[in-house]
Amino acid sequence: MVEELTGREAVIQRLRDVGLRVTGPRLEVLSVLAAGGHLDVEAITATARERLGSLTSQAVYEMLRHFQETGLVGKFDRPGLPAVFEISGPRHQHALCVRCGRVENVDAPAPAPPRGSLPGWRAGETELVFKGLCPDCAEESA
Repeated sequence: MVEELTGREAVIQRLRDVGLRVTGPRLEVLSVLAAGGHLDVEAITATARERLGSLTSQAVYEMLRHFQETGLVGKFDRPGLPAVFEISGPRHQHALCVRCGRVENVDAPAPAPPRGSLPGWRAGETELVFKGLCPDCAEESA
């Protein structure tokens, strides 16, 4: 959906492309996400607030909801931890550190359900999550 967002003009254009009005807060929140990584609402809010001066977590939640509805942003739920958000792009899987909650993209296709394993189901998307220790946590435990 969103190929690559680099530069302020590209972010502005993507907001316009999906029919969202360009506002300072929307521009900053999307720019924070476009810088890369998987960020939770508090991290997004804190970074955007540094640039804007004031911004509430509630406002960021609302923006993220609109960004998800328009396909600009994806959400990844982490069990027991706050969800993280990222710019939508090509389909990919995720790796999740079970110690610190770090999330990384994995360029791997999702498997199809085995034939006959879901009688009567109309399976949609498949999500594969690799769980383990990230390099930092693996090094600490060694």
